[in-house]
Amino acid sequence: MREILGRRRRLRFRRKARAARQDAAVTFAVEWDWPVLPGVGLEEPAPTTKSSGRTGLKTKSGARRAERSGGGDATERSGGAPELSGNAERSGGEGGPVCACPDPGCVVPGAHPFDPGLLAATTDERMIRWWWTRRPDAPIVLATGGRAPCAVSLPALAGARALRALDGMGMRLGPVVATPTRWSILVAPYDLERLGELLYAKDSVPSSLRFHGEGGYLLVPPSTAGTGQVRWERAPLTGSARPWLPDVEAVVDALVEASTAAPGGGSRLAY
Repeated sequence: MREILGRRRRLRFRRKARAARQDAAVTFAVEWDWPVLPGVGLEEPAPTTKSSGRTGLKTKSGARRAERSGGGDATERSGGAPELSGNAERSGGEGGPVCACPDPGCVVPGAHPFDPGLLAATTDERMIRWWWTRRPDAPIVLATGGRAPCAVSLPALAGARALRALDGMGMRLGPVVATPTRWSILVAPYDLERLGELLYAKDSVPSSLRFHGEGGYLLVPPSTAGTGQVRWERAPLTGSARPWLPDVEAVVDALVEASTAAPGGGSRLAY
């Protein structure tokens, strides 16, 4: 009886999470005019029995491709201990979720567009509801630039330092997206020429800083990627017609300084 109740609770939680993703995607697109699309997402690796009697791992999409091609498991070896596929290794071990894309070397598992591609991002409510009805677990990808926000992202530790510094200066901030490894500060749209002028004036810019501008994308809450849950560190104000965004000039100095002061001098590009 306890097991049945636990299963029911998990199903209710999953249905609630799926509804929250679709509602959030509709809010971004329809109320805020931010083009979005579903990300590739994650999947569980499918176990497969090898001809030698050992059991390895490969993704479900990989298994389907192997079946279509008539081939066996690409991770099979002639001897030694069983090996894991590249996706299983990235997930941290056997059984962990992996990227649903076909790239075994994907460096941003679950956190990027795939099918449809980024150019499909839209504000059309019917399209968005159709996408998330078909793929209710898909993460939400924001197409940055244009009429949507841009963003500057940096490692989580540096991000926390930057927010403290900006708060200490009395700087007004908009939404901030956080994952276990990176924080992203949403800013007003900027073009590459304007960004280039800002960065040219700096003595140096840490390579761990990432700029999400025109033609870029950013995973937004509530979503899940290979690095974990995507959440709001600073959530948009409830009931706001459209979130307020600072100019990139207002925050870039604090972000560069916080990244430079991070362990390793901000040179480590953590995904």
